[in-house]
Amino acid sequence: MKRIIVTGGAGFIGSHLCARLLADRNEILCVDNFFTGRRQNVAPLLGNTGFELMRHDVTFPLYVETDEIYNLACPASPVHYQFDPVQTTKTSVHGAINMLGLAKRTRAKILQASTSEVYGDPAVHPQVESYWGNVNPIGPRACYDEGKRCAETLFFDYFRQHRTRIRVARIFNTYGPRMLPNDGRVVSNFIVQALQGHDITVYGKGDQTRSFCYVDDLVEGLIRLMEAPDAVTGPVNLGNPVESTILELAEKVIALAKSKSKVVYKPLPQDDPTRRRPDISQARETLKWEPKTPLDDGLARTVHYFRTLLAA
Repeated sequence: MKRIIVTGGAGFIGSHLCARLLADRNEILCVDNFFTGRRQNVAPLLGNTGFELMRHDVTFPLYVETDEIYNLACPASPVHYQFDPVQTTKTSVHGAINMLGLAKRTRAKILQASTSEVYGDPAVHPQVESYWGNVNPIGPRACYDEGKRCAETLFFDYFRQHRTRIRVARIFNTYGPRMLPNDGRVVSNFIVQALQGHDITVYGKGDQTRSFCYVDDLVEGLIRLMEAPDAVTGPVNLGNPVESTILELAEKVIALAKSKSKVVYKPLPQDDPTRRRPDISQARETLKWEPKTPLDDGLARTVHYFRTLLAA
């Protein structure tokens, strides 16, 4: 039994990770400031003696004992991370410093949930971990993109300077139950609009691409990366290598929701990537991992979740 901290543990991905780690018979300390996390996401876990929930902001130090840390704390959708961009940057940078300091003191392994956004609007396709990216450092998305890039820098500096046992995962578009209905991400946007019979908002021509990974597959990848030998520091891409256009996604959602919604087009937001697909060769080779859930199956489960949520 390991003592494991999950920061951002009441969020979309974090709550699924907490549930899986708890099912694997670990003791979990779920840390969240509830800006985008929700207590109801982890409510089913509260009766378990191996689970503890703490309201805490990672921009402040945390004084506990632990064996492993999954650092997921940071709003991950433009609507939320642009609401208070200074705080978003502080969460990525100060949060990384505080969690790395904790890992150094306790000699714990620590995993950073980084993002495909470190590649920006990529000039290399598909994206490989050796690509340095094409990020606008002064644009409206920079608080998130550059915050995560700086967090990666800190992780590798702690690794080189203090021999901290690090793992860095670059997470691509992830979807599934417990996404927030108002988070502005494309999957939740489309599903909520379709279920409510509203027009589906597609930005640009809809020919920009994304790769959508179901949350259970991602959680498996995160755990395999944490359990890998210490020589596997990453960064490692975790995402679905199957590429879909945004228009194709909209059509799938309309069909699965049995909706009469129509697609309407709006201008593309500034710095929005035109293509995004991970090269997961490294994950396949070092972690023996790749996504298993077909997009149609994952979307059907997510539509069911939102249908129930909206009905309530």
